[in-house]
Amino acid sequence: MSTQSDYSLTRVAVTLLAGVLLTAGTLRQAAADETTDKSDIVIEKRIIAAQRGADEDGAIAPELPPAHGSPVVTAAPPPIRQSGFVYCVSGVVNTFNPQMASSGITIDTLSAQLYDRLLAVDPYTYRLIPELAQCWEVLDNGATYRFHLHKNIAFQHTAWFTPTRTLNADDVVFSFARMFDTHHPWHGVNGGDYPYFDSLQFPQTVQSVKRIDNETVEFRLESPDASFLWHLATHYAPVLSAEYADQLTASGHQEQLDRLPVGTGPFMLNEYHTGQFIRLTRHQHYWRGMPRMAQVVIDLSTGGIGRLSRLLTGECDVLAYPAASQLSILRDDPRLRLTLRPGMNIAYLAFNTRKPPLNDVRLRHAIALAINNPRLMQSIYYGTAETAASLLPRASWAYDSESRVTEYNPAKARAILRALGKTSLQLNLLVPTASQSYNPSPLKTAELIQSDLAQVGIRLTIIPVEGRFQEARLTAVNHDMTLSGWSTDSNDPDSFFRPLLSCAAIASQTNYARWCDPEFDALLYKALFSQQLASRIETYHSAQQMLAQALPVLPLASSLRLQAYRFGIRGLVLSPFGNASFAGVYRDERQEQTP
Repeated sequence: MSTQSDYSLTRVAVTLLAGVLLTAGTLRQAAADETTDKSDIVIEKRIIAAQRGADEDGAIAPELPPAHGSPVVTAAPPPIRQSGFVYCVSGVVNTFNPQMASSGITIDTLSAQLYDRLLAVDPYTYRLIPELAQCWEVLDNGATYRFHLHKNIAFQHTAWFTPTRTLNADDVVFSFARMFDTHHPWHGVNGGDYPYFDSLQFPQTVQSVKRIDNETVEFRLESPDASFLWHLATHYAPVLSAEYADQLTASGHQEQLDRLPVGTGPFMLNEYHTGQFIRLTRHQHYWRGMPRMAQVVIDLSTGGIGRLSRLLTGECDVLAYPAASQLSILRDDPRLRLTLRPGMNIAYLAFNTRKPPLNDVRLRHAIALAINNPRLMQSIYYGTAETAASLLPRASWAYDSESRVTEYNPAKARAILRALGKTSLQLNLLVPTASQSYNPSPLKTAELIQSDLAQVGIRLTIIPVEGRFQEARLTAVNHDMTLSGWSTDSNDPDSFFRPLLSCAAIASQTNYARWCDPEFDALLYKALFSQQLASRIETYHSAQQMLAQALPVLPLASSLRLQAYRFGIRGLVLSPFGNASFAGVYRDERQEQTP
């Protein structure tokens, strides 16, 4: 029997039990917050076509293409129940290289399993900690950074690559020079877009990345940057294999680097079926010790109530980002555990500031006044989020409580619209369909906003955007607004401001507002050049006050991170900064309870 059959057939059989094990009342309660009332909602059923990176079925390649004719799937792993767990999450994979992703499960789930970084962020203390680099030095007042690597770190041995050496400085130089050096032979492979680091203008910031010796790498910057280490600790900064890249260059298959991953992480890619599931298998020679589970299946096939039913029937072991409306069901079931942690995230509404009529800041303020944020908190988050007063979450050390932008005043909104002569206005709103840590129910959020705007005379058309097409949203500049959000791996405010609202972020397609203000950019760079925390806080407060006036985006909510799992699953870590490694996850057979 094929490796696909083990998981797929079990999934079909168990799903058929969902209607029996879930009462009709429970299903109605959960589904009420996951479905759309078609009689009340105007939705343009249009999908924005991707410009690159996906075939007609959304695959990054036809199911994981064989490397030079070798088989994709090696020996069949044992049944998942005996040797691993199923992680259910909503999303689509456009690349297996986090360098080339702007958001989604490549960042939130896969990166920590497939790769390691030079540094990481401790999920409990929020401090930088070593990962591949055992230590580092900050030189030249923050303009030079030198990293000393651990020895004997093995790369994954896959069906498409057999390493002959362990990690060394060449791998680090290759991984970062590819992104930062626009003349590097690998820079343009698979499009040459590195959204996160492009939005930070790192190609202009990093002067050089060079090998000092086999275990030492030095980054030299054009000027001091107080945020630099924090950016290297994000999941956007994995270390790849230079030896693997050399092999692909020699064979003429460079495009496979980002599609058939090779890293040093605890798990390696075994199988991928577009829109269905990803199977990861254990990296036997992982440098931190062999992972406790032999495999992980990441189920991508169902959202909303379907994922909940699978958790309740035992087909899913872990449910990522459950809807807040489902919390009472999850809490009341003795077979389940629920974890909640503060999150470094923000949900926001981005205005297309380059397209009339939303290039008028007065209209943007009118729309903000018309949105009933308290209702969003109640109907979408059910007490698991707080109203956002800034683009930064309250947990950030640079949060400014004086720059509040959220106020519900529809009468004032109508008055502004009358003064502008906009008493009958039609706008559209792009909305992702997948739940995220910062917004568990994007479509329902859009519907509530649509209802609010209708009360002040604005007719809003909702345009659902499928996950694999989200990176192409800004290439179609005729939209009016985008419902989006951001979750960062970093505790530095720069991880929010520059990727989302800097001028450079327009070209990298992470600035959905298409807003550019040189004065705002100047504030951001002033904060980077300072090594004094008090000075940085003051500068970031000024930046937040500027955003409150210009309002290119309307912050909506800062949410808790939620995760539900079967009682017998142990070792899961829920981080405020994104998903953590699954290396320590295991089953406690004494606690295992099957339906």
